[in-house]
Amino acid sequence: MTRHDSHQVSASSPRAHHPVDQAQGMRQMFASRVLRFVPVVANPSTACGGLVLERLCAAYASFNLKVLVVDASDQARPPGELAEFDLAEGIEILSDQISYMPARGLPLRYVDARGSCSSLLDAIANAAPQVDVVLVHATASAIVRLFSQRARGTNLRPLLFTNDLAEGLTDAYAAVKVISQRGSWMAYDLLVCATARSQQAQPVAERLARCADDFLGVAQRDWQLLDPREPATADPHPRFMEMAAGLLRTALSLALSDTAFDHLMSPGAALPSSAAPVLN
Repeated sequence: MTRHDSHQVSASSPRAHHPVDQAQGMRQMFASRVLRFVPVVANPSTACGGLVLERLCAAYASFNLKVLVVDASDQARPPGELAEFDLAEGIEILSDQISYMPARGLPLRYVDARGSCSSLLDAIANAAPQVDVVLVHATASAIVRLFSQRARGTNLRPLLFTNDLAEGLTDAYAAVKVISQRGSWMAYDLLVCATARSQQAQPVAERLARCADDFLGVAQRDWQLLDPREPATADPHPRFMEMAAGLLRTALSLALSDTAFDHLMSPGAALPSSAAPVLN
């Protein structure tokens, strides 16, 4: 992935560890046979998808977790040719803790007779068994196809984002409508990508929350400002770290297959980082 990609994830070195209240719980969460998938709903009217993914990667890297970004948004690159035969060949290593997989159009290659693409999640888990967290960035429709079948009866809470403009708000509301009516998810978190001086960021978040509640019965659990002018090397805000930790608690947990786990434990293979993550 290059600087010219629309949705870029930084490969900068992991930031200093940040003590958070959730540290003990996080250690217990990451069993060595489990990956956690976080759905990030793309917003076609904004150009901040890369910023959202980058900041989430920085937060999870500061927890000493390994992160894979699967970018299946319409602005992402298609997967490499070799990924058709071996999904692991489509993974690009950006740093010791962050990997990236361009995946535009990939979910539909895994669609079954019921319209579900959930088998792609198994394929990703088997292709990247050393990863702790998988950020899946895709349209609301693709997120539903990927997660709805597996997430029934869970507390999965998708992450949405927008800018402080009317077009971004309109697409964010359309996404809420899709995830609630087709995915039956009645709560979400929101990031508003705008400068700290923006006078529209809070009204946009409040309007989306009000419309989602009044017309769809969906709750906006939390919203935060994400300033694109903030340096990439800046430490994540404590409130953002809290939101990132909360997304892990509600993420879709997927156990590794015996084959993938045996590969990790075979002689010469790197042990999974999730065995004993250090969070503070």
